[in-house]
Amino acid sequence: MSPAGLKAFAARSDDRSVIYSYEQRKHAQLDPADDKRFRTKAKAWKFFQAQPPGYRQITLCWVSSAKKPETRQRLIDYSIQEKRIPRLTPPETK
Repeated sequence: MSPAGLKAFAARSDDRSVIYSYEQRKHAQLDPADDKRFRTKAKAWKFFQAQPPGYRQITLCWVSSAKKPETRQRLIDYSIQEKRIPRLTPPETK
């Protein structure tokens, strides 16, 4: 790394780290009410847990950051049908 890069790295602050949504994907979770509602739907929860970790991570990030309750409900609705959310699924697996 160049001296300027090392200087910038040393000057970083923890309060400005991991502030962007793409940096928080690994920490995404549903809010407690949505999580409880999702887990009570056993078939949907079982389907979601059977999906690859990458899909679960991206989906939770997308759903937990949604502003509308309908968007957050969409995860449960698709999982009940044992389907992935189309916009978060590669074309070959739809």
